[in-house]
Amino acid sequence: MKKLLAILALSASLTSVAITEKEATEFLYSTLSLPDRADYSDSFYRQNIQASLRARREMPWGEREPDREFLHFVLPVRINNENLDTARVVFYNELRDRVRHLSMRDAILEVNHWCHEKASYQPSDSRTSSPLSVVSQAIGRCGEESTFTVAALRSVGIPARQIYTPRWAHTDDNHAWVEAWADGKWYFLGACEPEPALNVAWFNDPAARGLLMNTNVTGQYDGPEEVLLRQPLTTRINVTANYAPVDTLVVHVAYPDGRDAVGVKVLFSIYNYAEFFPAVTAVSDDRGRASLTTGLGDMVVWATDGTNYGIGKGSPRDGKPLEVVMDKNGTYAGAFDLDIVPPPAATAPVNVSPAQRAANTLRLQREDSLRNAYIATFATDSEARAFATAMGLDPDVTSRVLTQSRGNHANLRHYLSSLPVAKRRVALRLLDNVSEKDLRDIDLKSLADHVDNAPVKAAASKAVAAAYDRYVLSPRIERELIRPWRRALKASLVKALGKKRDINSLVEWTKGNVRVDQSVNPLGLRMSPMGVMTQRQADPVSRDIFFVAAARTFGIPSRIDPVTSATQYMDPLGNWVTVDFGNKAPEGDPDVPARGYLHLTFAPQGHVVDPKYYSQFSISKIRDGVGRQLEFDEGTVSTLFASPVAMEAGQYIITSGQRMADGSVLAHSEIFNIVAGDTLHRQLQLRQDSGAISVIGSLNAENIYHDIDLDQDKSLLSTTGRGYYILGLISPNHEPSSHALNDISAAADRMEGTGVKIMLLLESEEEAARFKRDVFPGLPKNVVWGIDKDGRSRADILTSLNLPETTVNPVFVIADTFNRVIWVSTGYTIGMDEQLLNILSRAK
Repeated sequence: MKKLLAILALSASLTSVAITEKEATEFLYSTLSLPDRADYSDSFYRQNIQASLRARREMPWGEREPDREFLHFVLPVRINNENLDTARVVFYNELRDRVRHLSMRDAILEVNHWCHEKASYQPSDSRTSSPLSVVSQAIGRCGEESTFTVAALRSVGIPARQIYTPRWAHTDDNHAWVEAWADGKWYFLGACEPEPALNVAWFNDPAARGLLMNTNVTGQYDGPEEVLLRQPLTTRINVTANYAPVDTLVVHVAYPDGRDAVGVKVLFSIYNYAEFFPAVTAVSDDRGRASLTTGLGDMVVWATDGTNYGIGKGSPRDGKPLEVVMDKNGTYAGAFDLDIVPPPAATAPVNVSPAQRAANTLRLQREDSLRNAYIATFATDSEARAFATAMGLDPDVTSRVLTQSRGNHANLRHYLSSLPVAKRRVALRLLDNVSEKDLRDIDLKSLADHVDNAPVKAAASKAVAAAYDRYVLSPRIERELIRPWRRALKASLVKALGKKRDINSLVEWTKGNVRVDQSVNPLGLRMSPMGVMTQRQADPVSRDIFFVAAARTFGIPSRIDPVTSATQYMDPLGNWVTVDFGNKAPEGDPDVPARGYLHLTFAPQGHVVDPKYYSQFSISKIRDGVGRQLEFDEGTVSTLFASPVAMEAGQYIITSGQRMADGSVLAHSEIFNIVAGDTLHRQLQLRQDSGAISVIGSLNAENIYHDIDLDQDKSLLSTTGRGYYILGLISPNHEPSSHALNDISAAADRMEGTGVKIMLLLESEEEAARFKRDVFPGLPKNVVWGIDKDGRSRADILTSLNLPETTVNPVFVIADTFNRVIWVSTGYTIGMDEQLLNILSRAK
């Protein structure tokens, strides 16, 4: 250990000291959280450590790497919150000979091309698949693609880290990408999105107007970046200055009587998804101050001592400290408006020649073909239905299960066909009650454990059968990886509880035997139920997952409520009962319900008839002076609140926002209290932009495009007819373009109701060939697909709106056939549908 400490002390040097397997093991084990210690074996870590040291010995850059970069950015298996696997060994064997003769920078580019051969972007749920699972599925959301790419780079000994913007400032959503170290410098790249050079990506411009970009580093890191949070096992660092102009936002927190608020939580928050998302939490110093290096836009700061709290808005642009007064507590009720302005638009320089771009495009086409050839081996609907008929299974359910399982389809078919008919049907019911991502990566050992050991119960009705399948038979609980816990957990619980099988005994045993400690799991990883059982300690979420698993093991329907995250079981009457793991006895009259009701309505305003949760409004429960967003489904006011919704008594904040084309937000918040047994009626307020529509540029409606479906050249005017139309310039296999098209698909009915044509133009025949339109089956019927002939429409837009040549797709405009452009959006934007509908409603 002394030698290891000496190595770490000298780790900033470029002269590498040979690290032994013992020293690497000591470092890695000193950084493991409790879930990683409990759920993965010593042999697993030994295999990965040996693979890391082998790559360092065999790759030409290994001897040039500082020990600091190797220990923190090559050796660790964990990258973020993904499920761990042996990708390092598999990837090294595929990549070693492909990159070993390249320079370090070229090797980074080559690894990313290899990653693009394996996977492309597709949104999914928040559980992060392992790198090998991403390869099997051939898809991943940005967090999975970046985890996969970091794993691939580390496999060949290149230091790499996943960079996150927890929330964008100018649009909803977040993003993750990769930084890789080469010869003394960090470079960035879009994961699975190869470009001709480093520091080039579609998110250059969005990142240049970001508020915060950061990464979690394994262990106690002593690099040059600003430390946002230092914990025993990880270090969170601020890398915003690598991408955007930054300055320091200083906050002074005080009580209403003027006293400095010392030692209180200061949450630096970003408006996103209709909430004030806490991106960084600091603690005020002995003068009541806290600070953050951030981009040059507005942050909402929420400060609390656990009882009293205050809210303010500030920006480094203001040139003075933001004063936040903690003048609110749990009895407060009131409303306030905030005009939130993101950092200004900026265009980051991108030095890529036309020849480099053309060569890269050819590579992308080849890589698409390799990946698509693999995807073509996945189960089709007709194949799945034929299999269902042969196996005596429901063809609709079987088709959904097998087609959604992607690269896992052969394993599922093999397993189902190996079972007797009765158990085969049970297995299909189980698979029908897990997530789409589960179908892609559930392994046969886990599947067999849950099918073979699930309690058998005859269903008295379809409703009872559905509850059993979802809340007893299904192993899906929260966002954890499905593991084979049912048989082992039941055996352990039978031994621990004796003859007791009732829910109260299980609650008491859990309270008395599972110690809750968040510090052992700083990243909030989901610990397996058997890991909790053996370790007898866990963070609160893993404890709750364990309890639900234990209840289901005994045949008791149980869940973690998807909206409130409360741990619940179903009583014999079919009611959900919330489990209290606290030690306090219930207060007050037990006959008074602990919940009240909220009835929310909305009066149509402009184009907004029925606001959507997350994109236009959300509700957070304020507990201990801090708001936590309720995770309703992505419904609307009328669907979510068709009748009063039962909610835990207490204080809430409802926030709504209208996002403008420049990324600014007109936000409105109301704080209110739900009283047990009462119904609170509230009308949602959504602020509107009353500014007049103006002409901002021109686009010649006589420009020619090639209509892909008609296979003929036409003018825009001949297709759009007289009046307004939407024109979008998009790119294939491109995350920002995909987001825009998904948004438009989500509002298909309303888009069709406008009566305007939506012209979606690609750059060339090659791009049209690469574009997979079947990925967007829900687009409005008034969409027209084409190719921008000679780039004429793009040139018009860029010239008349003074946009740089490097402007990244998608580019959307609303124009009319008098050649006038009244609205433009460029690059990565979430909520495109609402912005388009808003402008069209005001333009009529």
